[in-house]
Amino acid sequence: MEINEANVFEQPLHVGRPNMGDRDKFLALASEIFDRRWLTNDGPLVREFESSLSEFLGVKHVIAVANCTLGLELVVEGLGLTGEVIVPSFTFVATAHAIAWRGLRPVFADIDPETHTLDVESVRNRITSETSAILAVHLWGRPAAVRELQQLADEYGLKLILDAAHAFGVATESGSIGNFGVAEIFSFHATKFFNSFEGGAISTNDDVLAANLRLSRNFGFAGEDNVIRLGSNAKMTEICAAMGLVNLDDVEKFTEINTSNFERYSRKLADIRGITLHEVAPEGTKSNHQYVVALVAGGRRDDVISDLRSHNVLARRYFWPGAHRMEPYRSHWPNAGKGLPHTEAVADQVVVLPTGSAIDADAIDRVTDIIAGTLAR
Repeated sequence: MEINEANVFEQPLHVGRPNMGDRDKFLALASEIFDRRWLTNDGPLVREFESSLSEFLGVKHVIAVANCTLGLELVVEGLGLTGEVIVPSFTFVATAHAIAWRGLRPVFADIDPETHTLDVESVRNRITSETSAILAVHLWGRPAAVRELQQLADEYGLKLILDAAHAFGVATESGSIGNFGVAEIFSFHATKFFNSFEGGAISTNDDVLAANLRLSRNFGFAGEDNVIRLGSNAKMTEICAAMGLVNLDDVEKFTEINTSNFERYSRKLADIRGITLHEVAPEGTKSNHQYVVALVAGGRRDDVISDLRSHNVLARRYFWPGAHRMEPYRSHWPNAGKGLPHTEAVADQVVVLPTGSAIDADAIDRVTDIIAGTLAR
């Protein structure tokens, strides 16, 4: 392996290095938290954050939670789901875990190789009398096929839930992500382009579900000594809400930076044989360009990653090898991969490249030069 010393980064270049809003605004809000001595338990900043998110998303209810995974679990429990839930394998394993953790069976459907999101016909072929819901995933800042999936869910009397961990600030011709299905669940983890240090939120236009979710995130308490339903501890802290409020002020700026980075990658990779940039903003869609995703042909994806890492560029394989090849799913359903040809093919080609406010044009040029050198050998 040849290492071009000129392209070795002094500091590691990460996928998902956090975007950071105005430090002074954050410190001012942190100071208010100290003055109030109200650190958690539905504090004023959490309520303000929820209100701001509701306005931003154009949705009736937003319930802030400690993280996206707990948000998914609360929705599964809050909807009273049973039996089987259809889900992509090509997703972060937490999507499947949230189903299995609640005692249900995740049933893996294949993806559309062009969009990397759930293939509607593959979902249809997996519906049984035990199916209670479809849990689709918006991926890379590209929406799932929400209209077609909703039609399918309605046809079979199923609930449609959307994992929107990659889709904050994304919109389709039909409206903003956050307004589809019975509920959508966002991640505000530090690696996401919009973060609250750690955290998440559930959006819904269903009044009854929203009320139940607010109870469930706080152990089922309805008043100081009155527990009226099963619950957990999924509350967001005040300091996380402060970070969320500050970053919300800059979310459009972060989106513009990501879009500019994507466009530069697109220009630089266009003439390199063996690699293709994945489109996340088809016509009629607004993307946050949260991830820069490339597909490497000819079985050379891992060569590209190895060379990038030797130059201190910490590119990643997402979502390899697929949730169906992780435990406990591979032991329970060892033949699941036979019905997921597109999932397996895409998982073997994807490489995710650094983007966000921590990278500049010069860094992108150096990253693409490394890739060009690898694929030329």
